[in-house]
Amino acid sequence: MSDTEKDQAPVEEKPKRVPETEEERAERLAKQEEIDSRSIYVGNVDFQSTPEQIEEFFHEVGIIERVTILFDRFTGLPKGYAYVEFEKSESVQQAIEQLNGKTFRGRELRVTTKRTNLPGFRQRGGGRGGRGRGRGGRGRGGRGRGRGGRGRGESSRGGAKNEDETNEGGEAPAPAKED
Repeated sequence: MSDTEKDQAPVEEKPKRVPETEEERAERLAKQEEIDSRSIYVGNVDFQSTPEQIEEFFHEVGIIERVTILFDRFTGLPKGYAYVEFEKSESVQQAIEQLNGKTFRGRELRVTTKRTNLPGFRQRGGGRGGRGRGRGGRGRGGRGRGRGGRGRGESSRGGAKNEDETNEGGEAPAPAKED
């Protein structure tokens, strides 16, 4: 194919995503909750573990439908936890009672029920507004210590009140300039 033919070739467009209706969304969430009721979270999983090894370890408490090991999307490395979906929901409680705290490949596993992830709810940071808000202290006109309002030793001038908030020379940081 020549360059001119490539330029004239029709460009395939991705089909546009049609928004789901409330009924479809409710059905999808109900199905997800049912699956999650038969699933467990497994924390502190050895990074070299395979789904087959995890399945073999948890097989004693019930028939396993699926094992999912999560990987970091940027590095491609395992995150150190997995989800195990059982055929029956009774196996979830058995797994928690019998296998939580057991050693698997040299690591003590943490086994809990899997929580259902509800879209649109992001509760990170324990109600403090999360992290990474940049400098300035929310709602104070940008004045303050520039620590994102972490809640330790705040004063109106932004000075340090604790030993760990001083710089290397032992002095308190200079107060923020007022406009």
